[in-house]
Amino acid sequence: MHKFVMVKKVIVFGNEKGGTGKSTLAMHLTVSLLNNRYKVGTIDVDARQGTFSRYIENRTNTQRNNPDIKIPVHKSISQSLLGNIEEAEKENKEKFTQALEFLSDCEYIIIDTPGHDNSLSRFAHSHADVLITPMNESFVDLDLLVRVKDSLNSLDLRPSTYSEMVWDQKKNKAIRNRGTIDWVVLINRMAHMASKNRQELEKILEALAKRIGFRYAKGFKERVIFRELFASGLTLTDRNTQGMQTSLSHIAARCELADLLKVLNISQSS
Repeated sequence: MHKFVMVKKVIVFGNEKGGTGKSTLAMHLTVSLLNNRYKVGTIDVDARQGTFSRYIENRTNTQRNNPDIKIPVHKSISQSLLGNIEEAEKENKEKFTQALEFLSDCEYIIIDTPGHDNSLSRFAHSHADVLITPMNESFVDLDLLVRVKDSLNSLDLRPSTYSEMVWDQKKNKAIRNRGTIDWVVLINRMAHMASKNRQELEKILEALAKRIGFRYAKGFKERVIFRELFASGLTLTDRNTQGMQTSLSHIAARCELADLLKVLNISQSS
């Protein structure tokens, strides 16, 4: 069994739906931790899509002209191509364990998972100290947690397939090392204007939090700058980098990230 030397927390970004901003959130959290002088390791278990890995690759290219840019220690893991399911899962588990051991001298490990179920994603979930599940401001995304009936005011409170998977991985972690998973669900890519839809969604999430076993938090508002920064591998916490002009929107986004760090109980340097 592997042993962590320095790791404070393993933070996993996961759900089984794409387009919720997992990789963007993961990168912003990673850079924020780096800028707060933590040693950070990152793992992309969605190597086929590879958004998180490409973000870090773009950042590494930008660093060549700006050595002040901090880069995490990164590992990317591809799904096993073995035809036998048991052998493939065994190989995936070995790859994931080796990645954890490689990063065991990091203080934080940030893991990005695919928007679908596979054994690598389940292994990642089971090793989370904190699981962050971003969802869009939509009742379609609420179905990720519970079954939504035909009426917005009527929910079938049976957990969804993803919620059941999270509970299974909580059990697996408890069996492995008596550990627990702090599950945080947040609304991400929010519209700038408050809406009745958001109010209803927040009310339901707050009601479901204790029942399903997660903490509810708010993520980032939708901003074009997030898509623009991807090409350079930068984040909104990279101050005075590449001539980036600071706007009120940037400041607001940094405040949103600071709020997320508070939710995660991560201390920031002054």
